[in-house]
Amino acid sequence: QLQLVESGGGLVQPGGSLRLSCAGPALTTNYYVIGWFRQAPGKEREGVSCISSSGGTTNYADSVKGRFTISRNNAKNTVYLRMNSLKPEDTAVYYCAATAHAFSSDWCRVTSEYRYWGQGTQVTVSS
Repeated sequence: QLQLVESGGGLVQPGGSLRLSCAGPALTTNYYVIGWFRQAPGKEREGVSCISSSGGTTNYADSVKGRFTISRNNAKNTVYLRMNSLKPEDTAVYYCAATAHAFSSDWCRVTSEYRYWGQGTQVTVSS
């Protein structure tokens, strides 16, 4: 069982930045694809970004493209989501998830493709 732990959420003003982290003990040894998802109150969970096991390929939702950057440090078993120019509509609980499937931009932001999930971290963008 792969356990994932998110951290780095909080309250930030519009235009501000946050960096989320997703840590897991086996992220490197099992070559997992990692996705970041978010769920706002009353809305479905949506895929924000994803990264291949090597970190060489990434994918972003149009709503965050150019503002968010996903990266991974396999030596530290951690995947990051750097969020800049935050907007109130980015407010949500953010989750990371892992899958052993081979990376494809066709599905890497689809929730049903992921088996392992973290508990989530709250991001609130408000003045």
